[in-house]
Amino acid sequence: MSATALVIGAGPAGLMAAETLARAGVRVEIADAAPSPGRKFLLAGRGGLNLTHSEPLDAFLDRYGDSGERLAAAIAAFPPEALRAWAADLDEPTFVGTSGRVFPKNFKTTRLLRAWLRRLAELGVSYRPRLKWVGFAPDGAVRFAGPDRDPERRPDVVVLALGGGSWPRLGGDGSWVAPLASAGVEIAPLAAANMGLKVDWSETFRSRFAGQPIKAARWSLGEIASRAEAVVTATGLEGGAIYALSAGARGVVACTGAVELKVDLAPDRSEAALVERLSRNPRASRATKLTKAGISAVGAALMREAGELPSDPHALGALAKACPVRVVGVAGLERAISSAGGIRWSAIDERFMLKALPGVFVAGEMIDWEAPTGGYLLQACFSTGFATARGALAYL
Repeated sequence: MSATALVIGAGPAGLMAAETLARAGVRVEIADAAPSPGRKFLLAGRGGLNLTHSEPLDAFLDRYGDSGERLAAAIAAFPPEALRAWAADLDEPTFVGTSGRVFPKNFKTTRLLRAWLRRLAELGVSYRPRLKWVGFAPDGAVRFAGPDRDPERRPDVVVLALGGGSWPRLGGDGSWVAPLASAGVEIAPLAAANMGLKVDWSETFRSRFAGQPIKAARWSLGEIASRAEAVVTATGLEGGAIYALSAGARGVVACTGAVELKVDLAPDRSEAALVERLSRNPRASRATKLTKAGISAVGAALMREAGELPSDPHALGALAKACPVRVVGVAGLERAISSAGGIRWSAIDERFMLKALPGVFVAGEMIDWEAPTGGYLLQACFSTGFATARGALAYL
């Protein structure tokens, strides 16, 4: 009789673990609390599925900060090139965009997921929806809550791929923390990552500009900078530029209650060149000067949020090149793209098995790592799913 594996969680990490185990001849069952698999995966592809990134591996691993060294072996075993080949094998070839990000050519997450689920079915993988994992029995049996007549399982190995804590309505609610902590697994508190930042806008600014993008600007927090787009919201800021700074902002806000971002509203022009433009029409209003100098209406309003606009062209130019934005909080897990925290690396061995629970392996966002958007999140989920399955096979 072949070995059996139970994969709990039907996101990219869990599905990749299931495929890898099934290809090795293991009899695999997937259980998930949701009514259908890959719900957050589908959300991630709503604007075009950014699977991974094409930059060199050394630079790629740097995106994971302190966790890069611990993820290195997993990503090297299933790198971006392997992920692209895997997608192509599902008849979903990929391309590299101008920013180096990798997308399926048709941008459709649904097609890729459907093809993947067909492959898993062909490999004999069974799927059980609406089964919520609630922990382990004293004899090691896996316990579920849900409409199942036989709610306990006793497989040879278990793979937990239950996600982090972001977008809980899609299943990643962090409810796994309590049962694992009670079993002696060390867990860092879950926190929002790649999330929006809170700013106390004036009512005038909020009512006029909420929903508008701020383009062609350079955002910075200390030595970290981003040229991606930001979007004004009623409560603050969101968008790629903001997500790139959110981890640093989260730490400072937690310690001091606020942090100041700097915005260069004319990043392609030197301060001297900007001042020269602002000095051309000395009788013009400050608003007109800024417009003539290429500063957008929302950019000029952002400058006004910092205080009264100076009349001196040099001071006005300096403000446009380094406009302060005071962040007073961070968005919560309910709408964060991903989460930080989770099972500490010290609780996991080199096979991704929990030291406190032999035969139980973990993958994906349950582990204490975080990364920026740009393909790094999904790549680590796929790679840890693959590595976890390899670890489980070695254990078997």
